[in-house]
Amino acid sequence: LLTCILYIFRVVTDLNPTFATCYGCKVGNKTEFLWSATRTEEAFQEDPIINWDAILWVNRPNELWAVQLVLALISLTEALLMAYLGYKGNIWQQILSFHFILELVTTIPFAVTNDLHRAMQKSQSALSQQLTILSATLLCLVFTSVCGIQHFQRAGHRHLNLFQSTYYVVVTFSTVGYGDFVPDIWPSQLFMVIMICVALIVLPTQFEQLAFTWMERQKLGGSYSSHRAQSEKHVVVCSTTLHADTIMDFLNEFYAHPLLQDYYVVLLSPMELDTTMRMILQVPIWAQRVIYIQGSCLKDGDLARARMAEAEACFILAARSYADKTAADEHAILRSWAVKDFAPNIPQYVQIFRPENKLHVKFAEHVVCEDEFKYALLANNCTCPGASTLVTLLLHTSRGQEGQQSAEEWHRLYGKCSGNEIYHIVLGDSRFFGEYEGKSFTYASFHSHRKYGVALVGVRPAELPEFYEETILLNPGPRHIMKKDDTCYYMSITKEENSAFVVNQNQNQSPDQPPKEATTYTESVTTGGSNPAPGTTALTSAITISDSKSNLKESAATPFSTTAHTTTTTTTTQSTLGPPTISSANHLEIPSGNNPNLLSPDILNQRRGSRRPSILPVPDMFTSSSFSISGEDGIDGEDNESDDEIDDDVPWRSPSEKIA
Repeated sequence: LLTCILYIFRVVTDLNPTFATCYGCKVGNKTEFLWSATRTEEAFQEDPIINWDAILWVNRPNELWAVQLVLALISLTEALLMAYLGYKGNIWQQILSFHFILELVTTIPFAVTNDLHRAMQKSQSALSQQLTILSATLLCLVFTSVCGIQHFQRAGHRHLNLFQSTYYVVVTFSTVGYGDFVPDIWPSQLFMVIMICVALIVLPTQFEQLAFTWMERQKLGGSYSSHRAQSEKHVVVCSTTLHADTIMDFLNEFYAHPLLQDYYVVLLSPMELDTTMRMILQVPIWAQRVIYIQGSCLKDGDLARARMAEAEACFILAARSYADKTAADEHAILRSWAVKDFAPNIPQYVQIFRPENKLHVKFAEHVVCEDEFKYALLANNCTCPGASTLVTLLLHTSRGQEGQQSAEEWHRLYGKCSGNEIYHIVLGDSRFFGEYEGKSFTYASFHSHRKYGVALVGVRPAELPEFYEETILLNPGPRHIMKKDDTCYYMSITKEENSAFVVNQNQNQSPDQPPKEATTYTESVTTGGSNPAPGTTALTSAITISDSKSNLKESAATPFSTTAHTTTTTTTTQSTLGPPTISSANHLEIPSGNNPNLLSPDILNQRRGSRRPSILPVPDMFTSSSFSISGEDGIDGEDNESDDEIDDDVPWRSPSEKIA
């Protein structure tokens, strides 16, 4: 490299090549060459006059000559030393070898070649090494052609500098040439023919090797860039086999969380992708997020390709294709150990089958034992029917749109309710539960479900002993009093922050006016015969259910009348403002009719201060035997003490009191 730089320096400082001669010799008669320089290019090409002295001799300063001589001696010494060290009994085989001749011809210094050799060994990528070889080969061809055509044109009619020579060589190699610069003597023309032939022989071989290396790398999946690992977040998923169903379930659940949208997923597996997985990874939504790398977690090189040390987490999935679950667990445990040894600070999420194997991966942050979890669900399903369905629906992300096209009403209701998920919020920051500060958990859960359609299932008290500070209490009962700093866990289709509040259509109407576009269900319970006796009472409760799909209007009650007799008969009457509908206290009816436009300007302007969110509506289904709803009590009746707060005959201690 230093020799090439010195050669360029010599060309730049070169004088007029017409008067070139040997060192210390006098310049001969150059009249003929001076006269040929005044001729046109066409006339010179018809009768060229070659100045051979300009080809054989160059003007080189003594200092530059001394430096080049020293470098040439160093290079020659290195070539001889390498030939001696590589001697295998045949000296002519070493002398006539291609590498020895190349060392003799070139003038690459020993130090520079040694540094380049170390640089080549440092690269661990075969593709990078092949690209380096191709770039060096192409650069050598271009540089040799530039220097050669510039040197031979010293004897021609038109002298070329280095820039013009470079322009000519690049244009000639890349296209057929523009014709603005052409060699005008036969030595330069012969030189360019030879260089073009060499390029046609050498370059296709290099490109073929590069293409082969690239295809092999594509099969292996390449590697995750270190620059991307430092500037972007990614997780690594390790699995023996990549099944389309398993990977799609993982990707859908992983990207369902809004805070994980900017993460990248690196799939590390020793198996090649099948046709289905290749099609999935070509889908635009996954092509920019999911990266496949063929390799094994047991090899440090493959873990380095996946940038495991810079990953945010590592997911180790059990191989479901194995008939022997114990063998599948063994492979998962070995992968977990290898990842722990390579990147000890990376959180691991390990999936295994057998409960007895959890001991081997106890260092992992989360371990999911499939058999243990499955049998626990089945056991709880025996004591609490439907528990497995509830947990399964909570674990899987759903938009609540399944079954909406079904003709069966329960299909639509089941599909809509399947979109419920568990969210949490601090009581003091919540509009759902903020008003229940100082109330019991049972009271807050009942009234929040009645008013907003959300199910409060648990709470994490702010004041707990240090050992239990992360404890979540599921249904702590009426003894637990809600505090401002408590964290509430509730089930809803959407979290409170994303809920839109719409106005109750009846809240601005007077009590005397009947509700508009509403269906009133009236259920009366009469004790006695057909004629009520004096002093008897009859209970009549009317519950109004809104026809809106997104909210449920509050209940309106009718006045009471009383009757009493010894025999009991029940009569049910129904008064509606729309088409008649048959209903009972044990059957959920979803009213139908003309729904109000919730996007109309009037409703949009009334959203401020509204109390009901546009989430799953839960109707107030009460029977006369369970609740007595006064016609004068509305939503504000929540301030009264509930039955579980007034009378509690059975002593009961909440989990928070037991812990304290």
